Amino acid sequence: MNKTINLLVAEPISLSSQSESDLRVLEELYCSHGDTVHYSAKPAFFETCEGSFLYNTQGTAFLDLQMWYSAVNFGYRNPRLNAVAHRQLDTLPQVASQYLHREKVELAARIAQDAERKFGMKGRVHFNVGGSQAVEDSLKLVRNYSGGKSLMFAFEGGYHGRTLGASAITSSYRYRRRYGHFSDRAQFIEFPYHFRGPKGMSKEEYGHQCVQKFARLFESEYNGAWDPKAGSSEFAAFYVEPIQGTGGYVIPPMNFFIELKKVLDEHGILLVVDEIQMGVYRTGKMWAIEHFGVNPDVLVFGKAITNGLNPLSGIWAREEMIHPGIFPPGSTHSTFASNPMGTAIALETVKMLEENDFGATIMEKGAYFLDGLKQLQARHRTIGEVDGLGLALRLEVCQEDGYTPDKPTLDWMCDEGMKGDLQAGDKMYGLVLDVGGYHKNVITLAPNLLITREEIDLALTLLDQLFLRAAKR
Repeated sequence: MNKTINLLVAEPISLSSQSESDLRVLEELYCSHGDTVHYSAKPAFFETCEGSFLYNTQGTAFLDLQMWYSAVNFGYRNPRLNAVAHRQLDTLPQVASQYLHREKVELAARIAQDAERKFGMKGRVHFNVGGSQAVEDSLKLVRNYSGGKSLMFAFEGGYHGRTLGASAITSSYRYRRRYGHFSDRAQFIEFPYHFRGPKGMSKEEYGHQCVQKFARLFESEYNGAWDPKAGSSEFAAFYVEPIQGTGGYVIPPMNFFIELKKVLDEHGILLVVDEIQMGVYRTGKMWAIEHFGVNPDVLVFGKAITNGLNPLSGIWAREEMIHPGIFPPGSTHSTFASNPMGTAIALETVKMLEENDFGATIMEKGAYFLDGLKQLQARHRTIGEVDGLGLALRLEVCQEDGYTPDKPTLDWMCDEGMKGDLQAGDKMYGLVLDVGGYHKNVITLAPNLLITREEIDLALTLLDQLFLRAAKR
């Protein structure tokens, strides 16, 4: 009998005694491949983690430059946040959502009060357990407030999740292809991706042009979005990421959202800001939209609010959209929404951010990292563009012309980084990278926000080695 058949007919297996190769056999037999693990032939196994590093079973340190898609903003096994998780586990780890606990109320109040100071509007906070679920809640909120309107605007390159409603406002067809349409698909609008935009325009000019193209939809009733007699749009809201995440950390010009919001306000269209990946100081501010001088009607958050320790997400919305008279109890629900473990960790995260000038430190580290990436760009013709805001950084991998996207090379580099044989000093390292972008040729860098300058230097050294290896392969 071969090993696979033995595994199928044997008594229940003690998994703690299995080798890595045994576990791979079990994984092939029993794990779905649909949950986004298999981007390489043999996904890595990791045993432990600390700060900016993951460690495999051999003890090799892998410098992580994507930190669980910007969910672990404050480092793996952050002592302060882990301590809160342990303390909550020993006091009130579980309670049904029809009851209250201090952590939920205080967290909601802090987020809402912070938003009121920044956006000048009273609002309320509504919790759920994942980014896509919070997006779904926001869609319900918007539809309810707009009288049932189901049409939304969203951006080309935008990503808002893979549930049925969220995938309808995510521009990539591949997330919808297998399932058909259970919701109205968004109308996707051009995002000012300057590196691949029209030549001869400044970033600001291109941003202005994109807004003018959008505004044309409201010139007359025959442009398809506006009834001038009724003064009403067929569309309820525009879903935006202030900086595109999966789309490749594309940063718009500073004039763009101000001009866009003016068009939306003139036509009664809500602005829903998705901060799931860029929120919680990834860009040097609590919310990335703060950089761009506009106020959202709805703000969606998740990921890093608990440093990846517990699924918790939520929405903040203006009072007139979410007060109990219009959005009453049971309007949307999840068993684990506002769970005590998640809200306790998130509350400690918010307190931690209020105690230190995180923003200035992150902007300083980001500028240092970006300068290093620009030096790499000067040494390697295959780096087409580098850009960044805070510690949300991008590096576009191209062919020798510095422009044509080169996805195969980046795929190779990601696999090469996972071998764990890059050298710095007398130590061997691995490098964990994330791939994004319209052409899947962009390294999207989301390092630990507590990363040291020494670790940034290490990252630049390891990236340099990868580009040198790629040039010689």
